[in-house]
Amino acid sequence: MNRHHSIKGRGTTSTIGNRFGRQVTEAIDDGWPIDEEVPGAPDTLLIKDPSRSIISYNDSPDIPFDRSINPYRGCEHGCVYCYARPTHAWLDMSPGIDFETRIVYKPDAALLLRQALDKPGYQCRPMGLGTNTDPWQPAERKLGITRSIIEVLKEYGHPLAIVTKSSGIERDIDLLAEMATRDQVLVHVSIASLDADLCRKLEPRAATPSRRLRIIEKLAKAGIPVGVIVAPIIPVLSDIDIETVLESARNAGASHSHYILIRLPLEVAPLFREWLQTHYPLKAEHVMNRIRDTRNGADYQSGFGQRMRGSGVFAELIANRFASAYRRYQFTEETPLDCAAFAPPGSGQLSLF
Repeated sequence: MNRHHSIKGRGTTSTIGNRFGRQVTEAIDDGWPIDEEVPGAPDTLLIKDPSRSIISYNDSPDIPFDRSINPYRGCEHGCVYCYARPTHAWLDMSPGIDFETRIVYKPDAALLLRQALDKPGYQCRPMGLGTNTDPWQPAERKLGITRSIIEVLKEYGHPLAIVTKSSGIERDIDLLAEMATRDQVLVHVSIASLDADLCRKLEPRAATPSRRLRIIEKLAKAGIPVGVIVAPIIPVLSDIDIETVLESARNAGASHSHYILIRLPLEVAPLFREWLQTHYPLKAEHVMNRIRDTRNGADYQSGFGQRMRGSGVFAELIANRFASAYRRYQFTEETPLDCAAFAPPGSGQLSLF
């Protein structure tokens, strides 16, 4: 009953239950032969999000911003390691296959953003975009929600920090290049490895590693500050590529860099273990043992200061390797974003006459 078949273009085949679900299903061996037929690829379903707010706030010391926007819930890129998968449980959907096939979108995002920025008490700070799920996943071609959000932020003079792994960002270079002239945008392109075969299994619908390097090159040539996030670093599978990713990204035009150790919160841990057994069964135990070496013997640590970097000797080794390569390839600190130019349209004092 532990035999799994991969589906082309999907990161997982699991319909793992969510921790808030009212019903729980469990597979059992009833003695009948296992059906070896490979399941068909499920279609993607777009679902409207009725939320009446658009900005999420946080007080985490691990990230350099206190507010963010995610135009979509769920992500069709299908990255099996995605730490945002458990958020689909709040929607009474599976963090497994539902997360990458049931995409919830926010059609009124631009309007809700205007309303939030127009409030008299709003204090401008850099806005994160795509911090949970990618803002340029396939649905964006049809819906254009991310572009509408950027248009509002540009109009209001509001600074923006972006995380993506999608070539779709290139369609909005015109907006981002204009914001870059005012020090109001930073872009981070995430690359886990340069191994195309690994990435095809790990992030099946995301841009290839070589394509992401070209994204960095195009953004840099357009004058947009762009960096690389080496993420996720997976012991045994992708940690060998730390230095090569940094070197290649720097040569492509990346100016700054960060890294994130693989995170396996809640339902992500069993999904990742299942993925290992499907694609790398001979390495599965080794990979999980090394991950636990960085997590004090557990699959994951959620505490501030540890969830992004881990702890222990192996985590220190990764940190030292990254720091050494960072210096060798002469990465620099990010340029501070300008919040002083924030001005909602029509916010000037009205004339008496």
